[in-house]
Order: sequence, then structure tokens, then C-alpha cells
Amino acid sequence: MTSREIFDRLTARFADAVDAYTEGEGVKDPFCKVKAERLVEVCAYLRDDPSLRMNFLQCLTAVDNKEVLTTVYHLYAYPHRHSFVFKVDVARESLVCPSVSAIWSTADWLERESFDLMGIRYTGHPDLRRILMPDDWEGHPLRKDYKEKESYRGMPTTRYSPLELLPVYDQHAVEKLKQGVVAPPDDKS
Repeated sequence: MTSREIFDRLTARFADAVDAYTEGEGVKDPFCKVKAERLVEVCAYLRDDPSLRMNFLQCLTAVDNKEVLTTVYHLYAYPHRHSFVFKVDVARESLVCPSVSAIWSTADWLERESFDLMGIRYTGHPDLRRILMPDDWEGHPLRKDYKEKESYRGMPTTRYSPLELLPVYDQHAVEKLKQGVVAPPDDKS
């Protein structure tokens, strides 16, 4: 079944919850939008309908689109070998989206990662807490409005860029060459 056919099945059943099918040039994976209020119901249908059987949540990630944060779901049906992608937008003011961890167990860790790095709270999640950053880390590092602090518990959070150190290194190398400590490179290219 194609993504378009899956979308058509969803709109026939959930006309008020599914919209904005996008495909075409520049779109690697065709996708549609699902409203957060009906997410769990739509996902249960995608998993349980015999002709769809989307039994594997391949990936769940989030994108910061400035006005809204978007959770992106990539599903796969092993019995039928078809895939489907959909997105759920959440307002920056609320950042709340229902959890689908009761439908696909892989969502447990994927929603925790999205919460940790983007700040989206997945309601109904059994253990929503940080997974990559320390528990007391402030902010969500993949958001566009994130401002990194200079230190965490007295440790610097940034390092010098090697590109920033090149002029210092080049000056040091020139001095060594002048002193004869280092032989000039043999240019036989």
C-alpha cells in the first residue's frame, strides 16, 4: 500500500483529525499531519487495522519550526512491507503531545529523547525523564531558542574550535622553521 493510499484510508475514518498530505519534489518521505487530540486513536487504528498493521515505530523525532515544535513518526508494517510518515504539531506555549508508548513500546525511549532535547512533554508516558542530559540540566539543547550556559557544575560546556587555534599554531610552526627545529615539508605532490 502506498503512503497516499494509507492517507486516504485515514481521512475516510478520521476526516477531522488528519490533513495536509504532502508529497512531491523535495519531499523524501510523503507525510500527513495528525492532530494531537486524536493521535492515540489514529495510531491504534494504524497498528490494529488488518490491512495496515503498522506494527513497528521505526523512528520518532522532533523538529523546531520556530512557531511550533513538530513530532515526526516513521512507521513500518512488517506483515505488508509498507511504511508511513506523519507529523504532529504542538504549540510552543504548551509543548504537550499524547504519548504513544502504550501502542508501540519503542516510543518509550524515543519520546524520552524528544522530551530531553526538545522539551515536548508526552502526556501518559510511564517514565518521562531525561535520557541523554543530566537530570539537572537547564533547557533543551536542540531547540532553536536554546542558549548554552558557559559551564555546568564548574565544568566548561564549550571547547576551543581547532580553526580558532590555527593562527596560533601557524605562528608557532613558522618560528620553529626559522629556528631550524622543524624541517620544511617536502613538496613532491
